[in-house]
Amino acid sequence: MSENEVHYDVHAVEEKWLPVWERLDPFRADDDAVTSGEREKRYALTMFPYPSGDLHMGHAEVFALHDVISRYWRFRGYEVLNPMGWDSFGLPAENAAIRNDEHPATYTYGNIETQAASMKRYGVSFDWSRRLHTSDPEYYRWTQWLFLKFRERGLAYRKNSPVNWCPNDQTVLANEQVLADGTCERCGAEVTKRELTQWYFKTTEYAQELHDCLDELQKTWIGKVVNAQRNWIGRSEGAHVTFEVEGRDPITVFTTRPDTLWGATFMVVAADAKLAAELVSDDQRQALDDYLVEVRKASDIDRLATDRPKTGVFLGVHAVNPVNGERIPVWASDYVLADYGTGAIMAVPAHDQRDLDFARAMDLPVRMVVDTGEEDPATSGIATNGNGTYVSSGPLDGLADKAAGIHKVVELLEADGHGSGTVNFRLRDWLLSRQRYWGAPIPVIHCPVDGEVPVPEDQLPVELPELRGADLKPKGTSPLGAATEWVNVECPTCGGPATRDTDTMDTFVDSSWYFFRYLSPNDDTQAFDPALAKAWGPIDLYIGGDEHAVLHLLYARFFTKVLRDMGLIDWDEPFSAYLSQGKVINNGRKMSKSLGNGVSLGEQLDEFGVDAVRLTLVFASPPEDNIDWADVSPAGSARFLQRAWRLSGDVTSAPGTDPAGGDVALRKVTHKTVHEAAHLLESYRFNVVVARTMELVNATRKAIDSGCGPADPAVREAAEAVAILLSLVAPYTAEEMWERLGHQPSVAQTAWPTVDPALLVEDAVTAVVQIQGKVRGRLEVSPDISEADLEAAALADPAVQKAIDGREVRKVIVRAPKLVNIVV
Repeated sequence: MSENEVHYDVHAVEEKWLPVWERLDPFRADDDAVTSGEREKRYALTMFPYPSGDLHMGHAEVFALHDVISRYWRFRGYEVLNPMGWDSFGLPAENAAIRNDEHPATYTYGNIETQAASMKRYGVSFDWSRRLHTSDPEYYRWTQWLFLKFRERGLAYRKNSPVNWCPNDQTVLANEQVLADGTCERCGAEVTKRELTQWYFKTTEYAQELHDCLDELQKTWIGKVVNAQRNWIGRSEGAHVTFEVEGRDPITVFTTRPDTLWGATFMVVAADAKLAAELVSDDQRQALDDYLVEVRKASDIDRLATDRPKTGVFLGVHAVNPVNGERIPVWASDYVLADYGTGAIMAVPAHDQRDLDFARAMDLPVRMVVDTGEEDPATSGIATNGNGTYVSSGPLDGLADKAAGIHKVVELLEADGHGSGTVNFRLRDWLLSRQRYWGAPIPVIHCPVDGEVPVPEDQLPVELPELRGADLKPKGTSPLGAATEWVNVECPTCGGPATRDTDTMDTFVDSSWYFFRYLSPNDDTQAFDPALAKAWGPIDLYIGGDEHAVLHLLYARFFTKVLRDMGLIDWDEPFSAYLSQGKVINNGRKMSKSLGNGVSLGEQLDEFGVDAVRLTLVFASPPEDNIDWADVSPAGSARFLQRAWRLSGDVTSAPGTDPAGGDVALRKVTHKTVHEAAHLLESYRFNVVVARTMELVNATRKAIDSGCGPADPAVREAAEAVAILLSLVAPYTAEEMWERLGHQPSVAQTAWPTVDPALLVEDAVTAVVQIQGKVRGRLEVSPDISEADLEAAALADPAVQKAIDGREVRKVIVRAPKLVNIVV
C-alpha cells in the first residue's frame, strides 16, 4: 500500500469538505440567470420525503441517482434548480403523538432536522435556500388558498356517498389508497364502507385530457408508469342505453358493447346504489336490506374479483330491452359498483364471464349473439368475448365487423331515442376529506343561514388548534371537532353563529403543488410567482418510485392543468420526463424489521463512507432495477475510490499544462470516455458511466506506472477527467482529487471536459469475417477501408481460405469496416 493510500481517510475528507460546501453554497439556483435568458434552465426534482425517522437505503438510492443528472447538467452550463423539502403532514406523526403524549410537530420537526443533517452529509447538491415543509402555516396557507380557488371553479365540492373507511386509522381513504387486497395502504387494516358527507376534487372534469396527454408522456416516462395511469383513468367508448322500467323511471346504463343488446337477458344494479333502493318493490325491500348488510363488509377489490361467488337479490321489477321489447328482470348484486357508470349494467351472460357466473347461480337465461366458433356459453359455462358473426341480433345478423355493429346499434338507439354514443371513465373524483388532525384544515365555515361559506382570504391560514396526545385518538370523527373554541366562529357572511369544517385535507393535496412553491418559497403574497413558473417550468426530470405511479403523479398532473386554466402557468404537464428507480432489497426480499434483513444507512456510511455507498448504489444496476444489497460490495467501491484518489497525488505536471503534447493513446482513452459518458448520462445509463470511469482509472494508472509517466500532460488531463466524472457519484473523493490537482473548490463548478473529435477517430477496428453465418476470421483494418478492399482482405486471409476449402464463393456481403459475410 503506497504512502498516498495510507493517508486517505474518508471520514476526515467528509469532515473537511462539508463546511466548505456550506460556505460556498455552490448549488444555489440563480433566478435572474434564467429569467434574463443568460443561461438555459434545468429543473431537477426528486420526490420530497416524509419525515419518519432518519434516511433509509431507498432514500440513499434515489438521491444518488438524482444527483448524477443534476450535477451533470451543471457541468454542461445549465442553471439548475434542485430544491428539497418535506412532505410533513400525515398519520405517522399523529400516531406518534398519541403514543408519546405530545404534539405531532415534535415528531415531525425533530425528524426533519435529523434527515436534513443526513442529506447534507450525503453530499447531495440541493439548493437549501428553497427548503419548505408542508406542515408550516406559511405553506398550508396557500394549500387552503388553492382549495378555495378550486371551489370557485366548481372543482371542489361536498357530497354524501359511500366511502372507503379504515377502521384502524378511523379515517376515509381515496380509492387509490386502498391496496389490491382491499387493505389500507398505511396500516394494512381491512377497508370497509361508510356513508359520509365528504369533500371531493372533481378530477373527472379533466379525465379526457389526463388520458390524452399520456400519449406524449409515453416518449419520456417509463412505460409501466404511463400504463398504470392509463388503466386507472380507464377510458372506454360505448353507449348510454335507456331501459324503460315497469312503474318506475327509466334506467340508463353504460356499455362498451351496445352491439350485444340482443343478448341482454337481465339487468344488475349495484346493491349499495341509491338506484337499488329506489327500484326495489315493497315485497323485496327486506331482502335487499338484509343483503346490504353483507355487501358492506366487502371491499371494492373483493367485489370485483372474478373468482368471487356471485350473490344477489331480485328487486321485484322488470325492465324492457329497447332493441327487442323483451321483458327482463332487474337484480341487485355486489359485483356491480355504485360509482362505475350509472351504477347499473345490462347483463349479457353469453359474452361476459361475471354475468354468466351470475346467470348460472340465479338460473337466468343465456343467449349467444356473437358466434365465435366456440361452444355455446350456455352449455360450456365459459363466456366468449372474441370477434365473430352476429346471430339472433335482428338487423346485425350475418355481420362480422364489431366496429360496424357498434356503430349501427348506436345509430338505431339515437334514432329511437333510447340511447347515445358516449365515453366513460373508470376515474372517480378525488375524495380529499380526512378525519384526522395533522393535516391542512379545510377553509370552509358551515352556517345554518348561509350554508357553506369560504374563509375570507385575509383570514388564511386557518391554523390548527393546539391538540396533543389523547386529544388526537381516533374516534370516528375528526379530533378537530372537540376543539370547541376553534370550531365555533362567526359566519363571515351574516355574522351569526357558525362552525368550522373539522376535516383536514388528504396529504396528497400538499404534494400536488409543492414543486411550484419551490420557485418562491418565502413569498407571502402569492402561492408562487407566475413569472418564475414560466421561466423554470416544467420540471425537466422527476425521479421517484413506482409506488407513486397513480396517486401522486396523477394528482400533480390534475393540479397543473387547473393552475394552467387559472392563468398561473402556461404549460400542460408538470414533469417533462420521469425516471422510476427500483428498490433496495436484501437477500431477495424487501427490507423489513420483522424479517431481520434491514440495512441501516447510517451504519453503512460509518463503515464505508458516503462516496462508497453512493458509488455502490449507482454502479449496481440500471436505475429502474432493484438492487440486492447482499450482492454488492461497498468495500470494493471504497478500494476503487482509493485507487482513483491516488492518481491525483501522482500527477507531477503543473495545473494548466497544455495536454496537446501528451501521450496520444491515453488522451484517446480520456476523450472517448468523456464522449461516451455524456451520451450514457443523457440516456440514464449511470451504471455504465461508472464502469467507463473505472476503465479510465485503470488506463491512467498503467500510463503512470509503466507508460508515459506521471509528468506527461495526458496523465493530468486524464486525472482531472476522472475527478469530474467521479463528482457525479462520489463528491468528497472528487473534491479532494480536484484540490490535490492544484485547483480551487469546487469541482462541481467547473465545466464538462471538451472533447476533441480528432481523438475519437480509431486507428484500427476489428472486422469480423463470417462464412455461412459462422465467424471464421478477424481482421485489424483501417476505419476508412473501402468495401472492395475489405472484401479482398477477407478473401485473402489464410484462416478464411482454409474455411472456404475450395468451395465456390456465391455471394459476399460487406458492411465496412466491421463485417464481411461470405456465402459458399
